[in-house]
Amino acid sequence: MQLSDFDFDLPEHLIATRPARPRSSARLLVAQGDQITDARVSDLPDWLRPGDLLVLNDTRVIPARLSGIRRRDGAQGLTEARIEVTLLEPKADGTWGALIKPLKKVREGEEIIFSSALSAILEAKDEGQGALRFNLSGDDFDAALNAAGAMPLPPYIAAKRPADDQDREDYQTVWARNTGAVAAPTASLHFDAPLLAALRDKGVQFTHVTLHVGAGTFLPVKVEDVTRHKMHGEWGEVSEQAAQDIARTKAAGGRVIPVGTTALRLIETAARGGQIAAYRDVTDIFIYPGFTFHVADALMTNFHLPKSTLMMLVSALMGPQTIRHIYAHAIETEYRFFSYGDASLMIPSR
Repeated sequence: MQLSDFDFDLPEHLIATRPARPRSSARLLVAQGDQITDARVSDLPDWLRPGDLLVLNDTRVIPARLSGIRRRDGAQGLTEARIEVTLLEPKADGTWGALIKPLKKVREGEEIIFSSALSAILEAKDEGQGALRFNLSGDDFDAALNAAGAMPLPPYIAAKRPADDQDREDYQTVWARNTGAVAAPTASLHFDAPLLAALRDKGVQFTHVTLHVGAGTFLPVKVEDVTRHKMHGEWGEVSEQAAQDIARTKAAGGRVIPVGTTALRLIETAARGGQIAAYRDVTDIFIYPGFTFHVADALMTNFHLPKSTLMMLVSALMGPQTIRHIYAHAIETEYRFFSYGDASLMIPSR
């Protein structure tokens, strides 16, 4: 299984830099096996059945992009350097792993000042990343970070425009609750209050899980034999209640439909024994063709990057030939791609 098997040509103009408004007005490609229907996200209740269960990732994205100043006294007096930081994940020792640019401009033990309230000491460097210890914690840290930080837009959007205040709303789900992600579960961005109400009226059920999406979700696959790729780890939790909701749905003949690849990866991690169970740990599950799904009956997701692990995941669910057919149709009919793009509802024929 080669990396080139998951490649395709994507016209640059199909990369979305802003979401559809209202959220549920985005386009929705419905694939039932290789049968494709073009719809809108607001039509989702028409494609679901009473008793179906949507699994929603309730992680909350933090404004993880920070711009700061490093000051240093030297032979030539006080010097300053502008330092850009992207927070990656909190560590068990209380520090934050971070991408720091330029890392060579900061020595271990030096302070980076982000605002009058927020600063951090670089405690360690390792493999191009740094460990930062902030001057605040808990609610005080959250408040100062919200004031000083910007939303961590994906690289393919950040290369086209900087994050702004609108992204604080756009790049957050309406049910975001548990703080800790540095990237959004983007399929969930299509949901708004009217759509959720319409789904409830249809008899569709909901359950929440938490997977804190990390920056590793954007890391490229660097090996040609994809089975040798090592996935990044992300922390997640399937509560006892969520596990019971999923098991009850399966037993009643309803479909379990994760919204987003993050929710799918987490519930399949929690069901590796064949049955869904509560789970609270890091997952580094890698889903590619040949994978046996124990829980997910379908998937709502956006359109993904060529040669990405997410292309491999949807290929595992629908079959590589079917995915090539779906993506060819999406490109031909100009669906919008990636985090702020349009959505798909993928229902395998199995």
